[in-house]
Amino acid sequence: MEEDMISRLAQHRALGHAPVNEHAWLAAHGVKNTFDAGTVVSVKGEQVSTMFVIFVGHVVIRMDRGAGSHKIFEWRGGDVAGIMPYSRGSSPPNDGVAEEPTEVLSIAKEWFPEMIRECPAITTTLVHIMLDRARQFRSSELRDEKLISLGKLAAGLAHELNNPASAVMRSAKTLTQSLGAAEQASRQLAAAHLSDAQFASIETARTMCGAPQLPLSSVARADREDAIGDWLADHGANQECALPLTDTGLTLDALDTLATDVRGDALDASLRWIAACCLVRALSIEIETAASRIHDLVGAAKGFSYMDHAPTPEAVDIRRGIADTLTMLGAKTRAKSVSVSVDLADDLPRAHAVGAELNQVWMNLIDNALDAVAVGGNVAVNAARELDFVVVKIIDDGPGIPPAIQERIFDPFFTTKGVGKGTGLGLDIVRRLVQRHDGEIAVESKPGRTEFQVRLPVEK
Repeated sequence: MEEDMISRLAQHRALGHAPVNEHAWLAAHGVKNTFDAGTVVSVKGEQVSTMFVIFVGHVVIRMDRGAGSHKIFEWRGGDVAGIMPYSRGSSPPNDGVAEEPTEVLSIAKEWFPEMIRECPAITTTLVHIMLDRARQFRSSELRDEKLISLGKLAAGLAHELNNPASAVMRSAKTLTQSLGAAEQASRQLAAAHLSDAQFASIETARTMCGAPQLPLSSVARADREDAIGDWLADHGANQECALPLTDTGLTLDALDTLATDVRGDALDASLRWIAACCLVRALSIEIETAASRIHDLVGAAKGFSYMDHAPTPEAVDIRRGIADTLTMLGAKTRAKSVSVSVDLADDLPRAHAVGAELNQVWMNLIDNALDAVAVGGNVAVNAARELDFVVVKIIDDGPGIPPAIQERIFDPFFTTKGVGKGTGLGLDIVRRLVQRHDGEIAVESKPGRTEFQVRLPVEK
């Protein structure tokens, strides 16, 4: 039996290169195990105490990080799984499950000190495997966190674009109808053979459409619409003109003057033409405003993602990055009626960083703050220079982080959010992105006040 195991170890992809005496040591100190498909090999939250040399089969750890359930680790025949020498022995983020019949040689960790002495070649290989696993995991979780941030960006942008895009479509449709009404009224006016003085009176009333006026309350606006409707009824004019004339600077005195100069069907045509002109003007302004909003949102998305920049360090304007981030989170802010105050120093220096990665930091921290506060809560974003650092503070008035878990919030997969609402990767990614830029991140929290502080070196 032991000779058969030594032979199988000699053919193992990862460990087959080791000397036969090291294979013999593994065979003598290991236990052969067979796992049926569906067997849980390692349990979420429990430290693994065994190393598995896999001969045949497939073991997978799957997890939903917010971008859909998928494999974050997998091992097949020829791989080594479980705990290894010099490993910190952290618990797996989810159950490790055999997805097909799997045969392994199990080595308990209490044999590791002796294995390190007796099997130097195997130990060296295991250390390299462990480092490769860590690199693969970090690359995978960073990619997933980027997808999550992209999802937040897309959701926020879609929500923000919906209102102005709908306004453009609605106004454009109404504009077509208004232009048709204006053309019909124009033909009727031309057929009325009005004098130059009468046309001048009509033009004077039309120009009042664009006169500036103070915003009206809903009650005052309703009263004005009723008054114009009554005037139109008294003069035998189309009362559908009341609504477009309500939001203009046209006064009842001006209407009286017009009615003195123009009468009968010509007055009705004049009023419909004026109303159509006023509505066309209002609709064109609404379309321009909505289109400008769309342009600004697309610009914010472009600035947030640095889509036209290579992912290399450069002088980054933190003020712009925070502003773009807040724009992307505008829908969420309004949905919770959160008050966001922003105090960014005018002379804030630039940081030497990858802009898209810094924006990912701001997205995670501000999004977490919005999640933490209650409806109608408060979030503050402050930034200033302190010596050779740019210091950004994100403060919320949520319930705070319990002292017992404050030291764990930057650990991978640790989250205080409910099931399906947090991956536990956001703050871990934030910490590593800040450290990648030679910065620091710290947190201070108590009930009613949590402050995350990011310190980044200024651009030299």
